[in-house]
Amino acid sequence: MDYSFTPTDEPQSLARPQWNHSHASSRNIGFGFGTILAIGGMQAFLFLAHWFIFHTWTAFWPLSPAAEWDLGGALLLLSVSFVVAAVLGYRYYNGFVAFIYKIAAVWLGLLNFIFWAACLCWAADLALRLARPAAVAGGRPWIAAVLFGLAFLAGIYGMLNARHIRERHVTMTLPNLPASWRGRSALLVSDMHLGNINGAGFARRIANIARRLNPNIVFIAGDLFDGSKADADKIAAPLFELSKSIGVYFCGGNHEEFGDAAEYSAALIRGGIHVLHNERVDVDGLQVIGVSYSDTNYPARLKNFLESLQLDKGPASVLLNHVPHRLSIVEQAGVSLQLSGHTHGGQIVPFTWLTRRIFGRFTH
Repeated sequence: MDYSFTPTDEPQSLARPQWNHSHASSRNIGFGFGTILAIGGMQAFLFLAHWFIFHTWTAFWPLSPAAEWDLGGALLLLSVSFVVAAVLGYRYYNGFVAFIYKIAAVWLGLLNFIFWAACLCWAADLALRLARPAAVAGGRPWIAAVLFGLAFLAGIYGMLNARHIRERHVTMTLPNLPASWRGRSALLVSDMHLGNINGAGFARRIANIARRLNPNIVFIAGDLFDGSKADADKIAAPLFELSKSIGVYFCGGNHEEFGDAAEYSAALIRGGIHVLHNERVDVDGLQVIGVSYSDTNYPARLKNFLESLQLDKGPASVLLNHVPHRLSIVEQAGVSLQLSGHTHGGQIVPFTWLTRRIFGRFTH
């Protein structure tokens, strides 16, 4: 069975599953205490990170008092930009919010590299002090210029790299695969995060890739939406066109549960996408199962659900599970293949190291 992967084949006549309304989001009742605490903690960290960058730059590249005020004011605004944009994006969907969110998200990506550049400035300064004490004063501006310059270049490369969609082709051999599926292909797409950053245009790019690859089935392993308030029917419309000719199967991820999960699900069902939340369907003899993100956080609940399906006594099965975890439970239940997303391969350094520590060889 050939699986074509993007970074992140025949439609069936199936009863469309209904959303379990216990998964509906709390958008209408405001932020809970835990959410407010998390937002406060993140904002405090961003304040400290921006202060550290300001302190480092002014220590290594002295400015006039007026220029210091300008730099400080700019960094202060940038330090609150992402939290403000995220809160606005959670409540409103319009061009202005999308514009603010894009700027804030781009800056947040750049901030990662700039923060580490600031850390390296002090490390380089210490090394220079130990090696050539007399050269410290004259060397500091050069240290800042080189390291901060490299940080900006790394950030720009990262943004360009993020827009480049790569395809991976992997051949899978599954036990008890129905004869009707031998030699067929499937497309796995995950973590498109449609919303204020990736819109209908990005969904159209994925849909065009799918048409070119012409798979027999499409799997979407969660985080199709970003969790922000959005016109789900509009931004996912290119995928709905795809579902008219190819069977598309979806399981929810954590970002769907950040927003109005019921609204997202309803839009997908209207668009002809099969939404699987703790359900199994038969697709021409292949067992396709989807589990909801929230339920996978409870090992006993996941174990009971999968064991009730008695998968080891039937034909090959494919499990859509957004996060690549609970693998021992999944394997013991007799699942042939689990398809996941979530990790983004760590996305950017140093988080790539963190995801490798958590997910090991399944970080991709």
